[in-house]
Amino acid sequence: MHRRRASSIATLLVLLISSSALAQTDKVDEFIKTEMRDQRIPGLSVAVVKNGEVALAKGYGLANIELNVPARPETIFQSGSVGKQFTATLVMMLVEEGKLTLDDHISKYIADAPEAWKDITIRHLLTHTSGLSNRIYAQINMRQDYTDDELLKKIGSMPLDFQPGEKWSYSNTGYVTLGIVIKKATGKFYGDLLREKIFAPLAMTTARIINEADIIPNRAAGYRAVRGELKNQEWVSPTLNTTADGSLYLTVLDMAKWDAALYTEKLLKRSSLEQMWTPAKLNDGKPQKYGFGWGFGDANGHHIIEHGGAWQGFTTYIARYVDDKLTVIVLTNLAGANPGRVAHGVVGFYNAALAPKEPKTIALDPKIFDAYVGEYQLSANVVLAISREGDKFYVEASALPKAQMFAESETKFFLKVMDALITFVKDASGKVTHLVLHQARDREAKKIK
Repeated sequence: MHRRRASSIATLLVLLISSSALAQTDKVDEFIKTEMRDQRIPGLSVAVVKNGEVALAKGYGLANIELNVPARPETIFQSGSVGKQFTATLVMMLVEEGKLTLDDHISKYIADAPEAWKDITIRHLLTHTSGLSNRIYAQINMRQDYTDDELLKKIGSMPLDFQPGEKWSYSNTGYVTLGIVIKKATGKFYGDLLREKIFAPLAMTTARIINEADIIPNRAAGYRAVRGELKNQEWVSPTLNTTADGSLYLTVLDMAKWDAALYTEKLLKRSSLEQMWTPAKLNDGKPQKYGFGWGFGDANGHHIIEHGGAWQGFTTYIARYVDDKLTVIVLTNLAGANPGRVAHGVVGFYNAALAPKEPKTIALDPKIFDAYVGEYQLSANVVLAISREGDKFYVEASALPKAQMFAESETKFFLKVMDALITFVKDASGKVTHLVLHQARDREAKKIK
């Protein structure tokens, strides 16, 4: 009799747990489908990893619209800058092997490096504090192949944005240069080293360098929105699609294995991992919200190690809530989408303490906003255009689609399509002088028009 009762209780518990898990998945499904509708994302794959084990792996929407192929956990997306964490890990592996050091000057490996590069170290490249300019992308033909030496010459032709260690500024060219340094230090292409040292040991069976010519099962198509209409991704030359700033194919299942490995010493010693996840410091000692290929955030007091990516019709995100051993990975096939918002929203269904708090909006008199309308110089080659259409407010940049802003106060606005805030600043006379973009760090943009 007691055995029957115990068995009945056990069965009931299993049913309750299963029912709870199904309800949780239904809520995640509803949230993701709503985000995909609002952001117009064609296809998306998500994985949730708890304590190194996959709690959810699922695809939504279409991996390929033209062929009506659904997205699945096995769907292969491009990494974008999520690939930088793999490059950074590879560098640390080479450091542990004694093949280079973080404080090596890159001129040690690049014999004809410009004089302006004499103080740039590998550490500077890893932490985006080198001063190497992203303006190169306005100067090169993205459909032309370049050798490593030709790329270095192009990068070297641009003056530094600042002296090494003086400031922090996100630099794809820094990671492109890292890939070239790795090859010069080891004699091997960084992609081959990734396969040998990371992908194969972790059984990341579909992770690899981008190659559009190869036949690759389960590869998603990338898309972009042009005046509200979906278009295929723009073509990029093979050599510019193999650089170390983020040129990988991978799935959420690959990324789940990667996440699990980062809690162990399979790849690196714990001291090396901690070094990667330590905020970089500028010359003046000011810490930044970035380490080696990883950014840092906070969710209601819980530490997040995270990074996003965007490239050729794809956007990606991995958010590792390391205090809670909970990770969310989101891969999408739409340029300009906000997978970070999806990742930060999904995690709340698994741990309510991590759920983001949605900013409250206020009804703002459009006439007040008119003082903010204009153009703001964010960097040497990025201008933010602020505009109003009726009672709706927008921000637009050359590389990003127009995004609606929502008023949190008379001067502070937030975006829903990306994790960003914009604060408008006035001088003593009430004239708008600049805005501050709060996104990972604070950046000022002077009003120029």
